[in-house]
Amino acid sequence: MPRIFIDGAAGTTGLVLEQRLRGIPGMELILLPEDYRKNAEARRRAIAASDVTFLCLPDAAAREAVCLAEGTDTILIDASTAHRTAPGWAYGFPELSAAHRKAVQTSNRIAVPGCHAGGVIALVYPLVAAGVLDAAARLHCFSLTGYTGGGKGMIADYEAAPRRTDLEAPRQYALSQAHKHLPEICALCGLQNAPVFSPIVGAFPRGMEVTVQLHRGDLAESLSVPQLNELYTAHYKDAQLITVGITDESGFLTANALAGQDRMQIAAFGSEERILLIARFDNLGKGASGAALQCMNLRLGLAEATGLSV
Repeated sequence: MPRIFIDGAAGTTGLVLEQRLRGIPGMELILLPEDYRKNAEARRRAIAASDVTFLCLPDAAAREAVCLAEGTDTILIDASTAHRTAPGWAYGFPELSAAHRKAVQTSNRIAVPGCHAGGVIALVYPLVAAGVLDAAARLHCFSLTGYTGGGKGMIADYEAAPRRTDLEAPRQYALSQAHKHLPEICALCGLQNAPVFSPIVGAFPRGMEVTVQLHRGDLAESLSVPQLNELYTAHYKDAQLITVGITDESGFLTANALAGQDRMQIAAFGSEERILLIARFDNLGKGASGAALQCMNLRLGLAEATGLSV
């Protein structure tokens, strides 16, 4: 029976992850009393007693947890930004390649992808790997996300009654172009230039729609939209949680269509000259706790979709 500890169980990702784990037979959760959840020695003991520890923490606390885990055989699965590009850590997106899957299955240090980053990487990595998008490309991306990705403070603001009127319309942020997911995107895709990236939070709780915009001239080969979708289909042919193709909903694509699910849809749209690459998923599913649980399943040799909603 695997023993699981969630360091940071009171946060948004931690709460969702705990709920999911409670629904899986044979999982034993290690819980700390509220007064001890930030106590270093209590955390150290819980990490050492666990087979798997999820780090659902701010970056500094996640780094501290890694220090607390020294000398143990505990598998750490980190949902923070702290270790996504760190040497010795597997990147928890097994669908990207056979090497990524093998790393997740064998590593004791696994970093869960960022939500925005996961969408961009799912779209860009296959094109760079196939040699049809140059690593020097200057990309433009935007992302629509539900407010739960902003943590407890943002959730409280959006769910307060009455809600502030300034929260009714979508809000763009990261205006300084210093979003914390950019290094991750560049490192995983091998990009030489950070994309221009515009994340936008909307007045809906869960869901995400990430778009990469291209001109046909950005591609090394003159691929049509159907050919791009064929490339994605071939790349993700063995993926259980990624499907290629999104139904055009009368000219609209709804960002929260996969809320509550752990799969991702990707597709190319556009004209002969201008192309939209789109990934749609749940920011708390394949974008957070669902991805973390998928990594645990693979590392423990469980069925990949155990505890997931697909």
